[in-house]
Amino acid sequence: MSTEMNSSNFIRNIIMEDLESGKHKEIITRFPPEPNGYLHIGHAKAIVLNFELGDEFNGKTNLRFDDTNPVKEDTEYVESIKEDVKWLGFDWDNLFFASNYFEEMYNRALILIKKGKAYVCDLTPEEMREYRGSLTEPGKESPYRNRSIEENLELFEKMKNGEFKDGEKVLRAKIDMSSPNINMRDPIIYRIAHATHHNTGDKWCIYPMYDFAHPLEDAIEGITHSICSLEFEDHRPLYDWVVRECQMESTPRQIEFARLNITNTVMSKRKLKLLVDENAVDGWDDPRMPTISGLRRRGYTPESIRNFCREIGVAKANSTVDSAMLEHFIREDLSPKSPRAMAVLRPLKLVITNYPEGEVEMLEIENNPDDESAGKRLVPFSREIYIESEDFMENPPKKYFRLFPGNEVRLKGAYFVKCNDVIKDENGNVTEIHCTYDPETKSGSGFTGRKVKGTIHWVDASSAAPCEFRLFEPLILDSENEEDKDKHFLEQINPNSMEILNGYIEPSAKGAKAQEKFQLFRHGYFNVDPKLSTNDKIVFNRIVSLKSSFKINK
Repeated sequence: MSTEMNSSNFIRNIIMEDLESGKHKEIITRFPPEPNGYLHIGHAKAIVLNFELGDEFNGKTNLRFDDTNPVKEDTEYVESIKEDVKWLGFDWDNLFFASNYFEEMYNRALILIKKGKAYVCDLTPEEMREYRGSLTEPGKESPYRNRSIEENLELFEKMKNGEFKDGEKVLRAKIDMSSPNINMRDPIIYRIAHATHHNTGDKWCIYPMYDFAHPLEDAIEGITHSICSLEFEDHRPLYDWVVRECQMESTPRQIEFARLNITNTVMSKRKLKLLVDENAVDGWDDPRMPTISGLRRRGYTPESIRNFCREIGVAKANSTVDSAMLEHFIREDLSPKSPRAMAVLRPLKLVITNYPEGEVEMLEIENNPDDESAGKRLVPFSREIYIESEDFMENPPKKYFRLFPGNEVRLKGAYFVKCNDVIKDENGNVTEIHCTYDPETKSGSGFTGRKVKGTIHWVDASSAAPCEFRLFEPLILDSENEEDKDKHFLEQINPNSMEILNGYIEPSAKGAKAQEKFQLFRHGYFNVDPKLSTNDKIVFNRIVSLKSSFKINK
């Protein structure tokens, strides 16, 4: 597996050409999140791409917060983003905030006004939409477009001094209202917002728009390659216009790539925030969320996410990746390094009637059947154990090889047991099964007298640790039904996205700490929940099941 983001991709080729031609002597990239929510798996792709390109070419990568909207931003998001980038295994060369450039951005706006390239407009938002035109119809010029430079400078100063209400006036770039690119039809570059900013407090009451601020930030920092998602391709002419007309010394190059889409996965920060705000999930780090913090809490590793991002590569066309691909990489990462354990999620008591009462035997079970060097562990075994309720059927179908009356199976790492009796409650539900064991059939004894077709796992009833298991399914299910597509987003939540079970795990896992991971026999890979686990009861999140038909072509 490559440790680079696709050994060859079009962005990498552009950078190589720029270095070879002498256009740049040093490469500087940046990851520029807006601190208005938590990062998700789509952001991980951008993080891996930017930081690994910087590393590959011995350049620099900045972490810069595009904090130009005080209404939606918060220091909570700033701290969570820094934590996520570090957790993914990257460190930035410089930490910047767009808000630190507000003074320079203001001065650059003054340059535009003095050049006759910007004007203060009084149109309401509704009027502005009407004047803007459509994809087939050109826009109309604002009646305020031809204000004098002196008047625009005076009004903009008053905007800065807080003499107007929110929305009363805006500063617009003067470009071309008949441009086929709607982004060039005199876009707003400053708006009034009487709101406290997380970084600058109440110093400013006018704030630059993203399309004005972002190219200036890149130019101020000397970014050579401004890598962003494909949705900004139509904004590139405006990006270049701002850099040129604001007379910036540095000229960054914007390059667009296809954003990440994954089946059954919400990739909209707005929708993810809605899930949190409506209490549809347990916060941004809910293990069902595709946020980096949610994936971390569920048990995904940074290595698995980095490998996934490298494998999907960089493309110019949008596409959707099967969620099974991400699951493949967490299995591949955890398989060689996760300790094994037996756990019973839906317990059914099994009593071995001919096993000595009060006796506890320590059985040796391999830690990793694929790695002899992992050694073995001792697991207690006694007269009463728990097995999975699905491993017993009173009236089984054909080719059912687990326990049923009269049938014999092997208990993993232990003995053959044969079901002789079934105990039921007053409602006819099976509450206990009674078996006998054959002491000659102990695992590792070399017994060859007869064979059984089924092997089931178990935990010792007297020493197993009670714990909670959380099993997950996609939070939002992709639907091809046209009626479902018309439903509100919150109406498409999968009601079966989480199943909570109370069961037991073998005592070797009793002292498991937060974020410790196990492969549980037959059930999958599980992670100790860092938020809900207590000293009295461990909560396990299933990261992923054991097997998938998904294959990676190498």
